[in-house]
Amino acid sequence: MKLAVFDCDGTLVDGQAPICEAMEAAFASQGLTAPERPTIRRAVGLSLPQAMRALLPGRDEALHHALAEHYKTAFRTARSDGRVSQPLFPGIAQVLHRLVEAGWTLGVATGMSDRGLAHCLADNDIAALFVTLQTADRHPSKPHPAMLEAALFEAGAQAGEAVMIGDTSYDMAMARDAGVRGIGVDWGYHHPHELLASGAETVVESPAALSALLLA
Repeated sequence: MKLAVFDCDGTLVDGQAPICEAMEAAFASQGLTAPERPTIRRAVGLSLPQAMRALLPGRDEALHHALAEHYKTAFRTARSDGRVSQPLFPGIAQVLHRLVEAGWTLGVATGMSDRGLAHCLADNDIAALFVTLQTADRHPSKPHPAMLEAALFEAGAQAGEAVMIGDTSYDMAMARDAGVRGIGVDWGYHHPHELLASGAETVVESPAALSALLLA
């Protein structure tokens, strides 16, 4: 058994534009100015309530909850209007198919909702490649290890047989706490030095480099 669990946004797909737009709409709904986009992108990977706490610290939970609900509404509206684009990063589809062909089992652990992840994978025609999907709907926010632990259980894999691949320090800390190897990617939202400091054993610079590492 070899299990590769991927983060989604920032690792598999580039969805930063619709995320930032929905976050700006959520803040505007409460009469607030949204943080700058680089700050918003740094919260990608956290569950929505945790992201709101990170973006607007020191405020009450009712406001954080309201922001999260308005974010969901804004994102769903944008999707229904055809304004959400979450394309795969170049080369990612090839990596996924090569891993499956080599006998790897694939999973996803993401701060997205079940619905959001299902749309994203279906839109990119890769849903059938994954045997375990873990989201913020059913688990505490990263870096809590619950998502990875559930992925291991569903795939029938041991921690030593698995790797977590992600673009944020939350992914790497989750991997570390679950006893799973963490591999960082440098095309996402956190800097390589942050990934290494959070427990990544290495950071790859391209999907081709990731494929070469895992299939070596």
